[in-house]
Amino acid sequence: MRRRHLLALAPAAALAACTAEGPAPDPGTDGHDGSSDGGGAEGPPSQQPSTTPAPTTEPPTAAELLLETLSPRELAGQLVLVGIPAGSEIPEPVLTEHHAGGIFLLQVWESAEEVERTVAAARDLSRSDLPALVAVDQEGGQVRMLRGDAARNTPSAEELGAQGPEAVGGAYTSIGEDLAARGIHVALSPVADVVDPELGNANEPVGTLDRGFGTEPAAVGECVAAATRALAEQGIGATLKHFPGLGRVEQNTDFSAQGIEDEITGPEDPFLGSFRAGIEAGAPLVMMSSAIYPQLEPDVPAMFSSAAIEDLLRGSLGFDGLVVTDDIGAAKAVADVPVPERATRLLEAGGDVVLTADPSLTGELVDAIEEWAAQNSEQEQRVRESAGRMLALKEQLGLLDA
Repeated sequence: MRRRHLLALAPAAALAACTAEGPAPDPGTDGHDGSSDGGGAEGPPSQQPSTTPAPTTEPPTAAELLLETLSPRELAGQLVLVGIPAGSEIPEPVLTEHHAGGIFLLQVWESAEEVERTVAAARDLSRSDLPALVAVDQEGGQVRMLRGDAARNTPSAEELGAQGPEAVGGAYTSIGEDLAARGIHVALSPVADVVDPELGNANEPVGTLDRGFGTEPAAVGECVAAATRALAEQGIGATLKHFPGLGRVEQNTDFSAQGIEDEITGPEDPFLGSFRAGIEAGAPLVMMSSAIYPQLEPDVPAMFSSAAIEDLLRGSLGFDGLVVTDDIGAAKAVADVPVPERATRLLEAGGDVVLTADPSLTGELVDAIEEWAAQNSEQEQRVRESAGRMLALKEQLGLLDA
């Protein structure tokens, strides 16, 4: 399995030394070549050649060095991504006071100039050595936040899936080129959900909107991998969504808290194969579903489930990248969860970053993370771990100075 290394978590001063051991000497010769020394007597130990080089320490990465400079507030802020609706400006406190990890573009943006102005504002408002990550939901078909002269039209995943991985790669190359041209770093795509053929278009979050590559896990996986690789070739990070899959639920979690249980998906489900394919292709982000999966953890949305994140995604599938939520700002699926808990429950489950479509919640979310981290050293380290993953992603995408 090829996975991108995204964990740059240890403090720079405590980096482990890497010792390369040489071959052990032959016990019969004590390291000599076996020839007689004339008298048959062995030399003193101090005269024996050393076969073990001195320990060496790898230099810390830019992400590791930066992690050590961040205040508790900045660490907490890195774990929030804030939605900016089209036609609006970034509220300055989002980046200047709350130090949000980045922004994502909401609704439909049709002006390349407007997109580039917003991206520039995110850069200007951020700490110079702690740039904001910029993401957008650009899948093709009906789900394209960039349109007009901001990005080219690309077919839906359903159309692309019917044509095969080569067509997917071509479309996602175009998406990657357009995002890179606008200064955007992350695509909140591709959709890795496998649509249950018995539901089809009755599957509102994916099937109704033609967002899925198909109904057969292996074929979907090939398309997901093609999309992931095509984005990476353009310097764009791919986001696999919505783990562990929304292809078997009826209602859309953005608009309903009912009809969002998947009674089938479990740890050995073949529908997970498409996510595995994307992880093996190097996707650096995975977005968690806010649906409920009783076979994993009853009554708990996947984004708050340690069984889904720690045991299944990180454990069984071996994902070591950034785990983000679906929207927790305006989504009906989590409306009954107090705002602070929407952040802290993710961290308790092993996830990293919350996405909020409501910018007004930024301060409350960052407050909650900062206060949670201050409660004990274990929670403080949990926040540092996730902030380290965010910084490592930024370094991977070229945002941090080497």
